[in-house]
Amino acid sequence: MQCRLVDRGGGQGARLTAEGQAVLAAQHSIQNALAGCLQQVRALRSGQSGVVVLGVVSTGKYFAPGLVAMLQKHYPDIDVVLRVGNRDAIVRSLQRQSIDLAIMGRPPRSPAVMVEPIGSHPHVMIASPEHHLAGKKNISPEDLLAEVFIAREDGSGTRILMIRYLDRIGDGATYRFIEMGTNETIKQAVIAGLGIAMISQHTVTEELKSGRLVTIEPEGLPIERKWYLLQREDLTETPAIATVHQFISELRGSFLPTL
Repeated sequence: MQCRLVDRGGGQGARLTAEGQAVLAAQHSIQNALAGCLQQVRALRSGQSGVVVLGVVSTGKYFAPGLVAMLQKHYPDIDVVLRVGNRDAIVRSLQRQSIDLAIMGRPPRSPAVMVEPIGSHPHVMIASPEHHLAGKKNISPEDLLAEVFIAREDGSGTRILMIRYLDRIGDGATYRFIEMGTNETIKQAVIAGLGIAMISQHTVTEELKSGRLVTIEPEGLPIERKWYLLQREDLTETPAIATVHQFISELRGSFLPTL
């Protein structure tokens, strides 16, 4: 298309025609777009921008939102997507490569992952303050195994830990448990006196502080475990993933609930 961009006639000298003004405006738009694009590319390459999917086991929902809020405050241009599920669900997400980083208490055998401990993860046995074992010293395995235990669903890391502990102290003795799907339901059941439960201390911090729940401590409890930050060994790590990984690592568990 041919058109005149500059009008050189008249007493005012050369000036842009309407078409010329349109071309100049387009040039400015292109320059601004390219400058903005360059800034975005620099942010992506420096790890200041991007998307990171963080998977956290269900027990971690008591601290994960606060952790994501800290990340958003420090890196507002990194979109951290939080996905919460039980251990089996998070492992499946790692296998499908649908999450970038994961926080859990027991790393999986498959897929192959790089693992970094990021904080202490104690597990305690909880009871209502009125329970007959509350405050009792030297609780025997027989006394403990006579109780009804409230347990998470099959596939939960906490349930696996509880069963291993009870099988070890009971040396094959049977015990009764009631299955419930969430930590919140378990806490309410224990408060109501339905039974006792092994649970992550990080899920009951407020209830222990307020006295709505108490811990009982037979031999071998509490069980000290670790929280781990992990990612697949074959993950193609973007700068944004590296930034989030480093940020969580350097916190050294300071985001975890404390009594």
